[in-house]
Amino acid sequence: MEHTKKFSPGTSAIVFLLFAGFLYICVWSPSNPLLPFDQPNGSPKNFTAVEFAVKDELDLALEEASMRNKTVIIAVVNRAYVEQSVNVETTMLDLFLESFWLGEDTRPLLDHLLLVAVDQTAYDRCMFKRLHCYRLVTEGVDFGEEKVFMSRDFIKMMWRRTFFLTEVLRRGYSFIFTDTDVVWLRNPFTKLSLNKTDDLQISVDKYFGSRRPEHNLINTGFYYIRSNNKTISLFDKWYSLKDNSTRKKEQDVLLDLLRHGVVTELDLRVRFLETRHFSGFCEDSKDVGAVTTVHANCCRHINAKVRDLTAVLRDWKRFKAALTKYPKAARNITRSFGWSPHVGCLNSWKPQTLT
Repeated sequence: MEHTKKFSPGTSAIVFLLFAGFLYICVWSPSNPLLPFDQPNGSPKNFTAVEFAVKDELDLALEEASMRNKTVIIAVVNRAYVEQSVNVETTMLDLFLESFWLGEDTRPLLDHLLLVAVDQTAYDRCMFKRLHCYRLVTEGVDFGEEKVFMSRDFIKMMWRRTFFLTEVLRRGYSFIFTDTDVVWLRNPFTKLSLNKTDDLQISVDKYFGSRRPEHNLINTGFYYIRSNNKTISLFDKWYSLKDNSTRKKEQDVLLDLLRHGVVTELDLRVRFLETRHFSGFCEDSKDVGAVTTVHANCCRHINAKVRDLTAVLRDWKRFKAALTKYPKAARNITRSFGWSPHVGCLNSWKPQTLT
């Protein structure tokens, strides 16, 4: 009877080491005589190196929220926008999200919304709502409290936002940026130019029917921008003026750029969005049959915005209910519609009295 030969542990180890060395010489060694001659860069001919790119948290967040064409919807929130005040019945974030529920063809868009939280409370609330969330950390700065319009901290937060959005463009993502004090009543993509010719489509406080930048008061609270070399250069140039623009918010600096030749310099195509579709408290849309978004602009405090946007959604629900109940009277209902007065925001500009 034949007996199988048994190798001692020491012999097995030696055999393994010799085999591993042979593999290194034949396969991995850059001086391997069995491979074609070395290239000038040290890589063997026809040899493709496999690189594994390490994705950071922002990459992953953008990927999860992105549409197939690398487009996302971005909003920035802080604690003041997600926590309920004792003086109002809801939060700005809740109103914003409710508008996606009530709007026409807007619910699926929540799958592509990325909420950027500038403090931990806002991030925790975002995660609790099971949304796409990203935590934007700024060392040594507390962006959690309400930043009153044109205050020093408000301006700082706006510039931090601009820097972040520049990074999004660099990563190849086009996006709609929307403030959370904008309610979405219809899908805005149906009113935006998607033919890849317009680089920037931006809302205005008042629409004068002109394509010229000097004739429009832009509002950076809602815009759609395509990622390309031109728009990245625009944002780089915009942010570079941060320290030379004392007492100016980032919106004013961008307006100055647009009015002083940057459109021609970078060969940009800029479209200013009509307030008929992209409305705001500065100039209400007079056509409820066409209005797409309503922005609580020309307003100073969060509580005032919440009160008046609550009225906007109430008006919208009444309008939709009337259409459902009286479909044959749709034209008359649309013509007779009017928004509730924005009393809270009008009063927000009055001097505050101590009680």
